[in-house]
Amino acid sequence: MTIVSSTLDETLLVTIDRPPVNALDLDAIVALEQTFAGATREVPNKGVVLTGGGQVFSAGVDTRAFASYDRNQRHAMVLAITRMVARLLAIPVPVVAAVNGHALGGGFVLMLACDYRVAVDLETVKLGMTEAQAGIPFPAGPLEIMRHELAPEMLRRLTLTSTVLNPRELLQARILDALCAVEDIKSRSIALARNLSTQPAFGAVKRQIRGALAARVAALAASGHDDFLPDFG
Repeated sequence: MTIVSSTLDETLLVTIDRPPVNALDLDAIVALEQTFAGATREVPNKGVVLTGGGQVFSAGVDTRAFASYDRNQRHAMVLAITRMVARLLAIPVPVVAAVNGHALGGGFVLMLACDYRVAVDLETVKLGMTEAQAGIPFPAGPLEIMRHELAPEMLRRLTLTSTVLNPRELLQARILDALCAVEDIKSRSIALARNLSTQPAFGAVKRQIRGALAARVAALAASGHDDFLPDFG
């Protein structure tokens, strides 16, 4: 299975498991969309943790798969990405990103869509949005998330130069919330999701703080349109 879900004492653990780098093809994106939608229908009481299999969070869009698709498949993938992140933002309980390795492109956007972000404390881990270098622009949903979550100067730097940073640099930039040892990433993230879930007003406050973003992305997803579709070939 590309997307593996398991429940650990009422915390939903979602793992992107597509070796070697957990890159996302159309099937994986649809599977994530369905998994996130399931977490809004049957809400896990103690939050959600999103992570990657092996030693990589996600390298984002599978560029080889994308290059092999025809025009209709490419456009379907672009629209599916926006639906996927809309479903993620709609989850009403805490969602923690357990960034266990590289998070690039779409993987970085998935991290930004989470409510709390923990990464392994390794200088070799690469985090960034390298779409310009990869030759693939941003779908509408991810673009909305990036604009909301990143300061303008950081957004400009990361996107236009394809710069990659390490976890300590992103922690200093306040894009990550915490670092931890590799062996602790899963347990630490689950504990954080459960702790955040104990706050009685978490759901209401999440709607206040992130509800407008979620609504904008949901509207983009519902429209079935993306202004930049012609740029995807």
